[in-house]
Amino acid sequence: MQLPLETQVGDLLRQKGWKLATAESCTGGLIGHRITDIPGSSDYYLGGVVAYAYEAKVAVLGVSWETLQKHGAVSRQTVLEMARGARVLLGADIAISVSGIAGPGGATPDKPVGTTWLGLSTAEGEWARVYRFPGDRAQNKAASAQAALRFVLDALTGSQPLEGDYRSS
Repeated sequence: MQLPLETQVGDLLRQKGWKLATAESCTGGLIGHRITDIPGSSDYYLGGVVAYAYEAKVAVLGVSWETLQKHGAVSRQTVLEMARGARVLLGADIAISVSGIAGPGGATPDKPVGTTWLGLSTAEGEWARVYRFPGDRAQNKAASAQAALRFVLDALTGSQPLEGDYRSS
């Protein structure tokens, strides 16, 4: 039986001596919740920011108004700025961010419900992935948190390309 992603991520962060930060929008803290369900996670998890509104993304994470106006909250550009902002703000080695349309509202023709962007930032670079999850609000939030933990695991292990367009869960 394979260990949950949050356990695998924690073990690797501890081995590397790295610290993790999160920047969450559509998941509302679910990624941080999963990480902190693991005893001893304070060894490697510094904390997270739930920045749901544009104003919070700008004020706390340093996302630019220009980025939000030009690309929207659910975009590659925004999640990269969110991840970078969280990493710098909390002094982390690695940060993961998420912004998506969980549903049932908020969709546009080019960004249907389930569209979710993840950003990952380290001192070595920044990467993004996009997903289109098929579920309802709760399912999309859970799928987004799972995908975020997978993204961190992939970055720590080098087992998968870090950029990608993932059209289904």
